[in-house]
Amino acid sequence: MIDECSQKSSQLLSIEEALGRIKAALCPINETEQVVLKDALGRVLAEAVYSPIHIPQDRNAAMDGYAFISSDRIDGQAFVLEMVGISWAGRPFQSQLQSGQCVRIFTGAVVPEQADSVVMQEMVTVEESAIHFPADTRILQNVRGIGEDVKKGCCLIPEHKQLTAVDMGLLASGGIAQLIVKRKIKIAYFSTGDELIAIGKTLESGQIYDSNRTLLGGLLAEPNYSVIDMGVIADNKQLLQESFIKAAKNADVIITTGGASVGDADYIKEILDNCGTVNFWKIAIKPGKPLAFGKINDCYFFGLPGNPVAVVVTFQQIVAPALRQLSGMQYGKPLRFTATCTSTLKKAPGRQEFQRGVLSQDEDGEFFVASAGQQGSNILSSMSQSNCYIILPKESSGLNAGDSVAVEPFSLSVKEQ
Repeated sequence: MIDECSQKSSQLLSIEEALGRIKAALCPINETEQVVLKDALGRVLAEAVYSPIHIPQDRNAAMDGYAFISSDRIDGQAFVLEMVGISWAGRPFQSQLQSGQCVRIFTGAVVPEQADSVVMQEMVTVEESAIHFPADTRILQNVRGIGEDVKKGCCLIPEHKQLTAVDMGLLASGGIAQLIVKRKIKIAYFSTGDELIAIGKTLESGQIYDSNRTLLGGLLAEPNYSVIDMGVIADNKQLLQESFIKAAKNADVIITTGGASVGDADYIKEILDNCGTVNFWKIAIKPGKPLAFGKINDCYFFGLPGNPVAVVVTFQQIVAPALRQLSGMQYGKPLRFTATCTSTLKKAPGRQEFQRGVLSQDEDGEFFVASAGQQGSNILSSMSQSNCYIILPKESSGLNAGDSVAVEPFSLSVKEQ
């Protein structure tokens, strides 16, 4: 076995190098299953879906109003048409529309074959069956064409896409009832460490509650993941190796926290040497330098650091893209943009840092970011209070308030100033 991490500690892999090696090593799953549409949210399409119908299948009105024939309008003059019926949504007007006539029509209702224009109801004056149209009435407006959204036979949703609520609405509009999706990835995860105890027990000196498994459980709460919580495994080499081998038989991926450092009780690398392979060991990020990626038989392995913030950062920046690739999704880079930093940030050159920040936007649309507080890899409170990462390049030695900096939001919402 070749250990690519037998390098000097000063020669750390960049995130890009680490992601590149992982990307080259992973093989997306091929197995598929059929699901009904209502169960497809968040699943990854294995096959492109094509529309069996035009969407919409009929010409229909874009608003409530009156449908008429454009040739009945005389340029620059008001005109009057006789209302001869109503086209309701789901109950079309059944007769032939003649010159000099119009029909009352509602949003989504079928436009009579002879009509080519709809005027909104607020534009006209109604006197019983006589509908008065103003001189500035516009023609050839407010009619949705057949297949205006999607033509019959065209692609509704491409393969490899993780389905959103909007995707499901589009599929429903095409009458799609069942889909072929990638099967769920099976992920086993556990924490390692003699110091960890379960929530609900009384802490003794030297013990801490196991927060990392709860963290991972939340980070893995995806519809296309099937997760197995394997609990806490003590710092016992034989027990850890047995747990790894057992998990590898039932999972596609194993994720651990703790034991990925170089201490006397950190056995992950040694165990992988015995029962699998390890691809790299240290990467140039902070927090999260110690990280292992390997394989046990056909099961991929990620050994994350033990500090909780380092768990979040390494999962989001390295593990999550790998899981998306394994799921069959196309790779996409995280959204990043520039904001003005309102805090002075300290940093030593050497590693790319992901500091916790609070991103806001002022009334003019300008973005500002401030430090969320203490940046230690054990400080979860500042992570909870943040809504973005402040990304400092490895060569950076910090920055002053007022400097521009790259940010990566956790979501698409930001704090108002």
